[in-house]
Amino acid sequence: MLHSAVLNVMIKAARRAGRSLKRDLGEIEHLQVSLKGPRNFVTAADRRAEQIVFEELAKARPAYGFLGEEGGARAGTDKSHRWIVDPLDGTTNFLHGIPHFAVSIALERDGAVVAGLTYNPANEELFIAERGKGAFLNDQRIRVAARERLADAIVACGLPHYGRGGDLALARHEIAAAQQNFAGLRRYGAATLDLAWIAAGRLDAYWERDLSPWDLAAGMILVREAGGFVSDCDGKDAVLTKGQVAAGNDTMHRELLRLLKAAGNEASKEPSKEAVAP
Repeated sequence: MLHSAVLNVMIKAARRAGRSLKRDLGEIEHLQVSLKGPRNFVTAADRRAEQIVFEELAKARPAYGFLGEEGGARAGTDKSHRWIVDPLDGTTNFLHGIPHFAVSIALERDGAVVAGLTYNPANEELFIAERGKGAFLNDQRIRVAARERLADAIVACGLPHYGRGGDLALARHEIAAAQQNFAGLRRYGAATLDLAWIAAGRLDAYWERDLSPWDLAAGMILVREAGGFVSDCDGKDAVLTKGQVAAGNDTMHRELLRLLKAAGNEASKEPSKEAVAP
């Protein structure tokens, strides 16, 4: 399959970073038995992968800006274009030797994402999309699932933890609503792959809050180019600025937003912690 010049640049960068991560994944099992554990090793692997991606992209498009999870924002002389990169999404999975993680690269032009890529080097799955050209998995066209019955749907989500931010009361109500209405609920631990799996029809819907632009940018265009719908959890088009996402086909997206709104109304009725007597 012939790719555009910009996608070829992205694919080359992702595959090179992926080779580095795959080698590092092979070392994880040897580090699991050590008292110190592999966390410092994984941090180094993450940074190394981002540097590889940055070098490859900068070599091909030196004027473009760059936003990465590890290195933050780097301004470019071309103010219209910016790369948005997560060199290792699913760090906790990677830390435990679980082969569900990804390199994610998106290209933003004048504030709109125009190309996206999500690559899991552990199983060689490469998801790509470019605006107006469709979405593909290993060069095969993909589409969102056509299911319309909530009782048949598998839905992915995030799970906030105590002490790590997030609205726990809201999450409890949202998860309860999903459990009551959908066939199954999943938490895979890699937002970029959750969105890619929506695009591929493996998941029917997905929502999560408290995310960063690099978790979402590539997945947004993958889902949309696969015929799906993506918004923030209020149904607006502020995914990157709010750091939250709701995605699925037309029916699933609409029904998911309805459930999230109802869950939010229920959560708002709970007394705040400050109002609870000791």
